[in-house]
Amino acid sequence: MSSTFVAKGADGYDQYMGRWSKRLAPLFLDFAGVAEGERIIDVGCGTGSLTFLIPDRANVAAIEAIDFEPKFVEALIQRNTDRRISARQGDACSIPFGENYFDRAMSMLVLHFVPTPELAIAEMLRVVRPGGIVAATVWDTFGGMPSQRMFWDTFAAIEPTALVRRDSSFVRPMTFPGEMARGFKAAGLDNIIDVTLTIRMDFASFDDYWFPLINGQGTLAAFFSTLPQGIAEQVQAAVRRAYLSGQPDGPRSFVSAAWAVKGTVPTR
Repeated sequence: MSSTFVAKGADGYDQYMGRWSKRLAPLFLDFAGVAEGERIIDVGCGTGSLTFLIPDRANVAAIEAIDFEPKFVEALIQRNTDRRISARQGDACSIPFGENYFDRAMSMLVLHFVPTPELAIAEMLRVVRPGGIVAATVWDTFGGMPSQRMFWDTFAAIEPTALVRRDSSFVRPMTFPGEMARGFKAAGLDNIIDVTLTIRMDFASFDDYWFPLINGQGTLAAFFSTLPQGIAEQVQAAVRRAYLSGQPDGPRSFVSAAWAVKGTVPTR
């Protein structure tokens, strides 16, 4: 298995994280770059937030989109109207294409869900031609997502059994400062650039924040059902107080940061 992401289908993803990946995709594509006539692979395409944006930026020759989750691939195929875009189920650690096949490889919000991200980076390098570009971005899960911190730190303070789940949510591969850049360097990529991309996660109300978080991707809803009587309600009330911060319910906006790295495939 080459993914630790627990999916609940395309609609669940779009409700929970897909709306934020759509905000991150333009910033990531600005950073990763794209040029006329290129063949591009989107590794871990999800439901297409990045995939569908690429041909709006340049008249590329082809885009191959792969994802470990078949339901995401199915949703992307159903939404696709561009003949240059193809999608298939695929493993980031065993990309189903030959060497030097692409001009550019991009991976958005994937490497921190790959148990062996070093292998995924090596695979992207393998399928990109010499002189081509490999680029990736992941959330700064430990320090760059206050909306998640608010939930997990409150939860863990009330219910000790949540501590392990909190820690595994924050401490993920390739998410600490400089970690992904070091991974790119170790893989043999040149001209490495490491930046931070920042978006805002905007919620219309506490319910808009809470219910996608609880019922979206992963197994959190099932975990909530196993809590001692009254604990789930206590956690929800405490998180609601943190969200409201003494103000009426309504819109709230949280900064969210992602690490982004790109490098050039050596020509030597």
